[in-house]
Amino acid sequence: MPRMSWKPELEELARRRKLAERMGGEERIARARAAGRLTVRERIDRLLDEGSFRETGSLAGAGEYDDAGRLVGFRPSNFVCGRGRIAGREIVVGGDDFTVRGGAADGAVGNKMGWAEKAARDLRLPLVRLVDGTGGGGSVKQQKTLRRSYVPFVPDWDVSVALLSQVPVVAAALGPVAGLGAARVAASHFSVMVRETSQVFVAGPPVVRRALGRHVDKEELGGSHIHAHGSGVVDNEAASEDEALAQVRRFLSYLPDSVWQVPLQVPCEEDPQRREEELLSIVPRERRRIYDMRRLLGLVLDHGSLFELAPGFGRPLITGLARLGGVAVGVLANDPKHRAGALDAAASEKWTRFVDLCDTFHLPVVNFVDNPGFMVGEEAERRGTVRAGVRALCAVYQASVPWAAILVRKVFGVAGAGNTAHDRMNVRYAWPSGEWGSLPIEGGVEAAYRRQLEASDDPDALRERLEAEFASMRSPFLTAESFGVEEIIDPRDTRPLLVEWAVRAREITCSQLGPRARGMRP
Repeated sequence: MPRMSWKPELEELARRRKLAERMGGEERIARARAAGRLTVRERIDRLLDEGSFRETGSLAGAGEYDDAGRLVGFRPSNFVCGRGRIAGREIVVGGDDFTVRGGAADGAVGNKMGWAEKAARDLRLPLVRLVDGTGGGGSVKQQKTLRRSYVPFVPDWDVSVALLSQVPVVAAALGPVAGLGAARVAASHFSVMVRETSQVFVAGPPVVRRALGRHVDKEELGGSHIHAHGSGVVDNEAASEDEALAQVRRFLSYLPDSVWQVPLQVPCEEDPQRREEELLSIVPRERRRIYDMRRLLGLVLDHGSLFELAPGFGRPLITGLARLGGVAVGVLANDPKHRAGALDAAASEKWTRFVDLCDTFHLPVVNFVDNPGFMVGEEAERRGTVRAGVRALCAVYQASVPWAAILVRKVFGVAGAGNTAHDRMNVRYAWPSGEWGSLPIEGGVEAAYRRQLEASDDPDALRERLEAEFASMRSPFLTAESFGVEEIIDPRDTRPLLVEWAVRAREITCSQLGPRARGMRP
């Protein structure tokens, strides 16, 4: 008697998977592509190592059956998720399928989105969200189906919150993203959107028109020029979806799988003792002249390793991930090209968020300081610079990761005091170009000698004489004599010293976390 096999069921399984792969149908897929957007499955394939995707819930959907119980039609769930690999490292990925009900909750079947969040938490793996549409949010059509309304809640939001202190969470906004979708983008450690094809907003143009009587299009309301260069809602923008996915991959390359591990130290083929002659003259002797801080960073860090975060937001401050001798580090640097590097409210917010990221994932921080203080003036006061700045200083003292400060030029005021946490042993070196104090001499003379200047027959001459007098005390060597700064170094020695520090910082962190901390795959 021949054995009965399960081949018919496997054939049915393959048929159903093919139906699911059709997503919202040819017409809707064509419409998305005409708008310059990839499908959710194309996005996942381009994000992950080839052939590594293992889908979960591929059969979830709404089936149509004839009277004999045969499947004659199938609308898949509008959320695709599973596990895969990026550069050999396992991650969890979940993506909205905009071709099925615009990604709204009434196009979902089961809680696949919640599965992805819980899988990342329980498996201690990075989570990548590919957000498109409302990102699982509701639709008024859903109320018609339910024949009732409901009190809003976000399923598994507690899991999403917990993830932020456990594993790297990355979000790419890849189309018009509203409501819960926008929240899912913001609730991440790194976010990116695509120029001109993705928008992020609390509610779209129809809701704005009804609520406020204002007619705006999607790009005016929430384009990348707003959020990557103004609001800071997202970190980076990309010229294409492929570039956005490349940024996701690169961001994750600097981070561990979870907070229970440390980032991998990769092989470094360049000389850790490299001493760049250009560093001798990169800071101008003329104190008001600007210079290229990014160029300076490139001369010190491993070549090509700086991955900048939020370059269009809080522009007086540069934040990024990089490597020193193959060790992943966080980089802070004042940019003298923007407001002379003075911290405004946006830069302070950027500082806080970045330091918290580094502290969460055990990235040592190196701070290249050219900080004239907090930004002053009416606009700075209206934007609450002091409050945002104090929060940034708190982040420095709350961080527990090793910290190194390079005092490149200006270090003034309360903001300058945040160059490092002074309650513990941290590495700090000054360049001969360094200068510091409670106030820059020019403003300090104006404040301290206001009455004398007002009463003087020649206030300009008096001001010039007083500034020259105080300028004689500007030399960093005088501070070093009293051990007010630990060491003044040849700028060319910056890289060798920092590589040595970074390697030791990683060893310390590994010893604190235990033997499993090194368990990341190369």
